[in-house]
Amino acid sequence: MAARTLGFNVHVLDPDAECSAAPVADRVVAGAFDDAEAAADLARHCQVVTLEIEQIGVDSLRAAERHAPVRPGPSVLAVIQDRAAQKRWLSTHGFPVGEYDEINTAADVTRAVSRMGAVFLKSCRGGYDGRSQLQVQGVDACAEAWRQLGPGGTCVAERALPLEGEISVMVARRPSGEIAVYAPARNHHTRQVLSWSVIPAELPPEILARATELARGIADAFSLEGILAVEMFVLADGALLVNELAPRPHNSFHETEVACGTSQFEQLVRAVCDLPLGDPSVLRPGAIVNLFGDLWENGSAPAFERALEVPGVRLHLYGKRGARPGRKMGHLSATGETADAALERVQRAARMLGVSTF
Repeated sequence: MAARTLGFNVHVLDPDAECSAAPVADRVVAGAFDDAEAAADLARHCQVVTLEIEQIGVDSLRAAERHAPVRPGPSVLAVIQDRAAQKRWLSTHGFPVGEYDEINTAADVTRAVSRMGAVFLKSCRGGYDGRSQLQVQGVDACAEAWRQLGPGGTCVAERALPLEGEISVMVARRPSGEIAVYAPARNHHTRQVLSWSVIPAELPPEILARATELARGIADAFSLEGILAVEMFVLADGALLVNELAPRPHNSFHETEVACGTSQFEQLVRAVCDLPLGDPSVLRPGAIVNLFGDLWENGSAPAFERALEVPGVRLHLYGKRGARPGRKMGHLSATGETADAALERVQRAARMLGVSTF
């Protein structure tokens, strides 16, 4: 929809011909994300190709690249879609990451837990929103953890850290090298899945400046063409560690639609089409609360009119078919005079639907 306001037509590739984008797209190519032939078919009819999920076959991106620019490119995706490769890349380029081990066997899990104590074991490929990861707190749990996550792939074991908080920074970079960085967002997760987010994060200026510096540095090191969300841990002493990278629109920046001069979605279009980047400034603090498929558990739509009774609250539904527990179906957003006021408003609306945000 952001592309349409800028005058572009939109073609999409998705495994489901009736995907959420279908009603607003000019053309849908139904194909798997690793279907190189389908990707080439998409690109032959486009002037530029971008993405909104990183679980895409690199060969598909290379096939598309033969017909149109792909932004961000296959080399960026090859690093980001493998957690171990991503952490190695960050370390090699001097960006701070938490202590971790690469895991290839059950014995590796035991060694990691023996050395680091409690860890988060995460599959290197696939998985997001808390999927394909679990916490391992003792050596007795290592064999079962490997049985659940390890066979058929590799993992990383990350030391469990005492966190002061979690933030993310969205950076946009166009082919010309122009960069725009959004104010860091403060995020709250429940069971490793984002529950709510608010922008701007109200943290000491030196932490915010360092977070912005890290995001800009990563974008430049990649020679990024597109947008990149940089998730970070804030430790008790104020230190920042890079957690994960996402080269696409990010859940924690959905509030830019109501809070910022340019939404992350319009910024993506501007960046990949090599247009001047928009102003990322926060015009008014904003917050979101995610809505999961659990709300539809009785087979009927939630009473959204109750949430909309809260002044200044907006409802955003994604058009996904088939609600199920844990699946993101939409979000509520709100603005306020302060970040805390925006968050309180949207949380109040969420409670009207029976959503717990803590």
